[in-house]
Amino acid sequence: MQIVSVGEVADGMRSRVTLAELKVGETGKVLGFDKSEAVYRRRLLAMGLTPRTEFTVVRVAPLGDPVEIRVRGSALTLRKDEARALRIERG
Repeated sequence: MQIVSVGEVADGMRSRVTLAELKVGETGKVLGFDKSEAVYRRRLLAMGLTPRTEFTVVRVAPLGDPVEIRVRGSALTLRKDEARALRIERG
């Protein structure tokens, strides 16, 4: 029989998604960045999207690009390619 701590169960239940999968009004938390999208990492960090930062999806354009999020009291608009660089979990 394997013993699992409460922390491990919580980690396993986290819902890791892409920004495109979140609906308007849903919240998310930045986990980190995709290593293959390093070109956007510095820009996203400068905009305040640091690991463990929570945000809310405010608006999504009809074709899904761009996506507006509210983070730290500011509205940010991200294109699909920028959003793809983010690793997030559903809040």
